[in-house]
Amino acid sequence: MAEKYDYDVLYIGAGHGTFDGAMPLAQKGFKIAVVEADKIGGTCPNWGCNAKIALDTPVKIYEQQKQMSNILEGNLKINWKNNVENKRKTIKSLPDMIENGMQSMGIDVIKGWGKLIDKHTINVNDNQITAQNIVIATGLRPNKLDIPGTELAHDSKDFMNLDEMPENISIVGSGYIAMEFATIANASGANVTIFMHSDRILRQFYQPYTEIIMKSLEDKGVKFVKSANVNKFSKENDKLFVEYGNSQKQATDWILDAAGRIPNVENIGLENVGVEFDKKGIKVDEYLRTSVNNIYASGDVADSGQPKLTPTAIFQSTYLMKLFAKETDAPIKYPNIPSVGFTTPRIAQVGVSIDDAKAKPEEYTVKENDLTKTDWYRIMTNDTIAQNAYVYDKSNQLVGFTEISNEADNAVDSLLPVIELKLSAEQTGKIVQLFPSISSDTWGNM
Repeated sequence: MAEKYDYDVLYIGAGHGTFDGAMPLAQKGFKIAVVEADKIGGTCPNWGCNAKIALDTPVKIYEQQKQMSNILEGNLKINWKNNVENKRKTIKSLPDMIENGMQSMGIDVIKGWGKLIDKHTINVNDNQITAQNIVIATGLRPNKLDIPGTELAHDSKDFMNLDEMPENISIVGSGYIAMEFATIANASGANVTIFMHSDRILRQFYQPYTEIIMKSLEDKGVKFVKSANVNKFSKENDKLFVEYGNSQKQATDWILDAAGRIPNVENIGLENVGVEFDKKGIKVDEYLRTSVNNIYASGDVADSGQPKLTPTAIFQSTYLMKLFAKETDAPIKYPNIPSVGFTTPRIAQVGVSIDDAKAKPEEYTVKENDLTKTDWYRIMTNDTIAQNAYVYDKSNQLVGFTEISNEADNAVDSLLPVIELKLSAEQTGKIVQLFPSISSDTWGNM
């Protein structure tokens, strides 16, 4: 551990790209500082995963009740105001809990804007702080469309803090945020129109499955405008308009700009020290090292070639902990990282995708299943939309899995050990699941 610097490792940003590795590193005796200008915990606890799933859980219950309307009497209704208040109560304690956890392990948590002065020094609150190694974990933020009237639109943070659900909501985008928030808003009683960039949604997933999601949302009243070419937001007599296509316009009460997320690379001094970055984020090598040898990047701000998800940030932060503690000198080797869209139904995948497998029939075999008649989905959830696909390599090893259903996220989780640990048929045959359960179905259909 270096003695000529104030800290052994200094992190800029206090999200999962930081604290999952910083805390165990501090426990090992390293002197650590974390600099954060906003809420401790970053996007995931405050404006992302935790907040979103708190709002979405009533939606899932609401949809399940509708699926069993021939059995369950009465009609549920989502109280949006109470839903938002519950979300706030659920996540309120998280920043303090994370900060207290770091401080209890001897980490100095410094509130303020950190900016690189040189490769070992940052300026924060007009004080210069030095560190042997610096980790940039500043994450992503919502992008704003560069069109006239952009100030009339709102972002994902605003949506999750709406005190009242507007009668009419327009959403620009067709990725995770657009589709998940459209699902929540529709179930909460809003008239939702989605202005798409192209003619596809959730491009990261198997398109025949995403088309089913789109059809499901359409059946619930969501309107889609394909290849909309949104070019202006305007306001006339207290009424908002989305202008698109060839001089077309639609009135609305509230606009969500869900046109992606961009890395937080501005005004942190990257140019001062020669750290290379572009619109995808900070360039890193196989050790998460930037173009400056003692400065690293972790989490969503890093252009690592991996999906910008919380599990990725956790894995990267933990890897850096091991690297700094000299518990490894090997390049980072990523596991299979699952991803999920919290739509209704959900869609989730891990490993080799269906598209990649079908493009290489000489390497992979795809087994597709209709789950609506299997034990769990038929008896326990009454799903009318439930399909999955298993991807095998030529040795018949399971290497990928995709599912669309209300339990797709849990189904993918149940198969992660088989894929990541490369369990053989003999090994999986020794594991007996609860019955009926999601695992008994997903394992039983392999």
